[in-house]
Order: sequence, then structure tokens, then C-alpha cells
Amino acid sequence: MDGGWYIRIMVIKFIYTIFLGVFFATFVGVGIAAFYPGPKFPEQPIILKYCSPEIAKDVSKYEVFKAQAETFDKEEKIYQEKSQIYNRNVSIASLIAAIILVIASLTLFRKILLIADGLLLGGVLTLLYSVVRGFGTDDNMFRFIVVSVGLVISLFLGYVKFITIKKEV
Repeated sequence: MDGGWYIRIMVIKFIYTIFLGVFFATFVGVGIAAFYPGPKFPEQPIILKYCSPEIAKDVSKYEVFKAQAETFDKEEKIYQEKSQIYNRNVSIASLIAAIILVIASLTLFRKILLIADGLLLGGVLTLLYSVVRGFGTDDNMFRFIVVSVGLVISLFLGYVKFITIKKEV
């Protein structure tokens, strides 16, 4: 067999591994969004969208503008609070999914390297997604915990996947 055939197979395996990893991470993200939808941003009142300088001259229009602006500000603050809670919950759910993907990669599918590597990449991408969503909260302690878990998983993965393989070889 020629070397070109081997290189083509290796490239196809590499592309397939990346494809699997991206799809596993996308599967987790889309699954969370499908079964746990996020809060909806409040719709801006028309008077705020199309405000003109004449409103300031007419007291009655200005009072309506001011009332709607205050209501919209309150709704926006409520949305931001809900969004932070949502981001925290999504971060936790995707962190759990990342841990499951990594464990499955290192245990259940360890004999099927192609799928194990795809799962592993999917777990790492999902872990990255979890960290990014964790930064959408306003809680520094939570961010620290998510990043710490991500670091521990990354170190553990590196050890199990690369150091223990070297010992076996």
C-alpha cells in the first residue's frame, strides 16, 4: 500500500473526529435551548424607538414617554436578572454534560478510538461552552468554580489521555 492512501485515511479520521466533537457540543447546546428556553428580551415601546425632539415640548407626550421608558427600564432589569440565572443554570447543565462526555470517552468508548476522540473533543468544546456561559453571570465565585472545574478536567484529561498512554507503550 502506498503512503498516500494512509495519509488520506488519517486526514478523513481527523476530519471525522472534529466533526463528531463539534456535533456533540452542538447537540448539548441545542438540547439545553430546546428543553430549557431562555428569557425573552422585553419589546421596546414604539414611542421609545421613534422618539423625536417634539415630545419634550409637549408635556402630555413627555409624560407618556417617561412612563413607558421607566416601565421598559424595569422590564429590562428583570430580564437581566433572569438572564444571569439562566446563564448560570445553562453553565451547570453543560458542565455536567461535558463531564459525562469526557467520562464516556475515557471509559465506554476507549476501545473505539475514533468515537472516543470525537466524544473527548465534544466534551472539551462543551466545557468551553460552559465556561463562556458561566461568564454571563454576575457571580465571581461561580465563575471561579466553573473555571476551576474546567482546569481540573483539562489536567485530568491530559494525564489520562497522554501520560498513561505513554506508560502503556
